Amino acid sequence: MRKLLTDVGRTLVPPGGDRHGPLPPLMLALTVVTGLVDAVSYLGLGHVFVANMTGNVVFLGFALAGAKGLSALASVVSLASFLAGALAGGRLGIRLAAHRGHLLTVATAAQTILVAVAVVTAAVTHGRVTTGVQYTLIVLLGVSMGLQNAVARRLGVPDLTTTVLTLTLTGLAADSTPAGGTAPRPGRRVLSVLAMFLGALIGAQFVLHADLSASLGLALLLLVVTSVTTRRLSSADAAWARPGT
Repeated sequence: MRKLLTDVGRTLVPPGGDRHGPLPPLMLALTVVTGLVDAVSYLGLGHVFVANMTGNVVFLGFALAGAKGLSALASVVSLASFLAGALAGGRLGIRLAAHRGHLLTVATAAQTILVAVAVVTAAVTHGRVTTGVQYTLIVLLGVSMGLQNAVARRLGVPDLTTTVLTLTLTGLAADSTPAGGTAPRPGRRVLSVLAMFLGALIGAQFVLHADLSASLGLALLLLVVTSVTTRRLSSADAAWARPGT
């Protein structure tokens, strides 16, 4: 296991010494997690998002206007859970502000616990999503995604928010050469979009043809790998771990 993590670390850290070190690929893994989790919430928990809060705000408006198939309560619970997770992530970001590696390690470990409970909840119900199960999963996943978003914001890796793609897509077009821009980080922006797409595609396949626990299980695995790998790479004097680098 130690050799595997070492090999992964060597692959993730660019030879030229990128100022963000291994953070970009680790954040891409979290972006895949977002796609997996939102596939579960939208397709399996009653047309609600737990990561895409823009969608939830819009759904809340639609639901209050009487649109069928949407729940105002589910949107409110998801929004509240996300905000609670973001609050926790903000406090964690201040507490561990001196070391980005430690921050990501602790945050993904906390997410691992939340998603693990969600996996168990989904597994023991054998695919039956009762009202209790629905809201339990919304709360667990909403808190997890709020935490992830707040920590990603604190880490400050450009174009890798892990849960929002609107600005990434805007930058990809607005900063492109045809638009007269210099096209900074086009590869990272494209990979971010592809990571979200891949997570959503795989998550949808699991939800539609297997069950919720399969998609959540893959998200859990990615979180474990991210947390363990970050911890392995986080030396006290790592240049990329310092804030503001």
